[in-house]
Amino acid sequence: MDIDIEKQLKELQAKVKTLEAGNNDQLSMVVFSGDLDKILAAMIIATGAAAYDMKVKLFFTFWAISALRDPKKSGKGKNFIEKMFGMMLPRGAGKVKLSNMNMCGMGTAMIKGIMKKHKVASLPEMFKTAGEIGVEINICEMSMNLMGFKREEMIDYPKMTVCGVGTFLSDAQESKIQLFI
Repeated sequence: MDIDIEKQLKELQAKVKTLEAGNNDQLSMVVFSGDLDKILAAMIIATGAAAYDMKVKLFFTFWAISALRDPKKSGKGKNFIEKMFGMMLPRGAGKVKLSNMNMCGMGTAMIKGIMKKHKVASLPEMFKTAGEIGVEINICEMSMNLMGFKREEMIDYPKMTVCGVGTFLSDAQESKIQLFI
């Protein structure tokens, strides 16, 4: 009987060791919302985690992808629907709006002014900083296809890839922290 307990204890200790090894100092975050305040929150958390030496992997999907569009670039070979999505959705981090109190753009302008007054980095500046400190951005390929976005119209970012949800799931499985914004 004691042999069985010792064997089970050793098996449990091995499983715990495996689980501890799998929980890297990593943050994986789904960035779903295309709202300025929510993307700001995601980038503040991401850069803060990276500053604490955590590996950070962001998975931009659906509406959030608009913030990654470069206003100076356009995608080639789009059909009518893809062109319509491109016209209707914000083109870049500078064009996304607040989720609440937007007031036809007045609220967004006010918060940007307050951020500037308090020396809080703008969303484009946060993307630049995140890239410099190693935050990875993965863009959901399915969402890009649905909205008609092309890789060539996205911002220049040092660690940006287009991938599927399986990549996020794999990253999340290796992470201590998983968030959805």
